[in-house]
Formats: sequence, C-alpha cells, structure tokens
Amino acid sequence: MSRNTIKILLADDHSMVRQGFRRILEAQQDIEIVGEASDGREAVALVEQLKPDVVVMDVAMPGLNGIEATRRISEVSPRTRVLALSMHKDGVYVREILRAGARGYLLKDAFDADLIAAVRAVARGEGYIAPAVADSVLADYRQQVSDPIDLLTSREREVLQLIAEGKTNKEIAAHLNLSVYTVDAHRGRIMEKLNLHSTGELVRFALRKGLID
Repeated sequence: MSRNTIKILLADDHSMVRQGFRRILEAQQDIEIVGEASDGREAVALVEQLKPDVVVMDVAMPGLNGIEATRRISEVSPRTRVLALSMHKDGVYVREILRAGARGYLLKDAFDADLIAAVRAVARGEGYIAPAVADSVLADYRQQVSDPIDLLTSREREVLQLIAEGKTNKEIAAHLNLSVYTVDAHRGRIMEKLNLHSTGELVRFALRKGLID
C-alpha cells in the first residue's frame, strides 16, 4: 500500500449504499476503505480507532446524525476530513454540516466520477461543493451574512447619509422635498432596522460603511 493511499471510512445506515460506494472507491488504486459505520456514534468511535483520512458521511442517520457526528469527529481527530453525502439540495443542510466541520458536500445521486473527485479534493484539504447545490448554498449564504445596510431601502440610505453629514430633519426634508414627519419616520425605521439607538451610533455606522468620510 502506497504512503499516499487515501484511507476512507464509509458512514451510512444503508448497507447497500455503503456497498455501492465501496465498489466505486476501491476500484481506484489510491483509495482504501478501512471501515464502515451504520450510524453516527459508530462513525465517531471508528474514527478514533482508525484515524482515516476521509469519512464519507451520510447526513441523515438514526441515533446520531451526520451533522453531530461530524462535529465530534472534528474534536477527536482534527486531521480526518468529512465529505458529507445527502439527498438534500437545500442550502440549510449544507450550511449546518459545513459549520460542523465538513469539508465537502455531495448529493447521493452524483456520478461515480464526482464521488471520486470529491474524495480526492477533500483528502488534499480542499473544499468540494456539488455543482447542483452551489446555487442554494450561495442563496443561503447571502441570507445568513447579509450586511445590515442591505436592509435599508434606497431612500433610507439617502436619509442615513444626510443624518450622518449632520443635517437636521428639517434640512433633510427640504433637500429631499419630503415632509419633516416623513423624514422622522425614515429615521425611526433606519434605527430600528440597524438596531441603533442614537444619532452618534448612526454616524459611526455610516463612517464604517464608507457613506461619509
């Protein structure tokens, strides 16, 4: 066995699925299957014992699911990398298992070549996201890490900038051809959306976002 052989642990509660993956992966000269687990707990215990390079991990397993198992594997064997397998294209599943420490995410109906490529990429320390889930991952990411300023309408950003520049509600109203009441309502909504509680905080926020110099 070559020193560069990738040692794999298969974790899936369906033995037929494990057999299918074993057949695909063992046909590769640089891959060796060192163990199989039928649930998350068994996977964690075998990782501690066998220290595989990669765990091909089903996300949905009884007892201890793949997400929690991945979290524990990251603790007991930091050098072992997890490639998650799932039927789900939903970005939430991807986010949760990546947050738990997985390095890759592949759909169970992927082509053989994709599974092999994903295993090798993860073994090298690279990330791998199945192309079919990339769009939902990006959409989920944008939702999760949306910049607070994205919550503001174009008009609210304009009002925020004028407040930060030191203009009064009356001056802003005249500048934008609005009533003072409308400007005051905008100010209230801006502070609520950004969770800010004073004009000073609004100014500091605008400075951080480059709205004013």
